[in-house]
Amino acid sequence: MAAFEELDIHNMNKAQAITAIDARLRRAGGDVYRLRIIHGYHGGTVLRDMVRTHYKDHPKVRRIELGLNLGETEFVLREL
Repeated sequence: MAAFEELDIHNMNKAQAITAIDARLRRAGGDVYRLRIIHGYHGGTVLRDMVRTHYKDHPKVRRIELGLNLGETEFVLREL
């Protein structure tokens, strides 16, 4: 069964967030099809902008989807 994972990067700085996201992407096996990054938005858009620009061309991220929740960004790692 395909997995959907979440990673909360609230209260991290950019370097910590990149380290956490990179580690989660490395561990994502073939059963993981989406990774939801919870970055928040009330405290500013630094993490949101970093997530959306830094990972747009990452080899494991097929595409980035923006949801209705402004504090989350989803990475599609593989299609169902």
